[in-house]
Amino acid sequence: MRFRWNDWNVEHLSTHGVTPAEAESIVRAARSPYPLHREDDKWLAWGATSAQLGGRILQVVFVLDDDDSVFVIHARRLTDAEKRRYRRRSTS
Repeated sequence: MRFRWNDWNVEHLSTHGVTPAEAESIVRAARSPYPLHREDDKWLAWGATSAQLGGRILQVVFVLDDDDSVFVIHARRLTDAEKRRYRRRSTS
């Protein structure tokens, strides 16, 4: 899996306190039901980063470029309510 980073998406993630390494780890480790296909050919993944990356639970939104590379357009921490839903979903 190849990721495409540029100044725009790296800066956008940083405004939400997320690093490219964290976003990549969420997309790479996505497991059912993620990634979810959304409107406008966007994909959504929720997941937890490794302990080495802080163990945070994040949401990552991305698109697949024509060459199937991943272009992350948004990432943020989950809200407390979203974290509860994520934990329920991952333990069931």
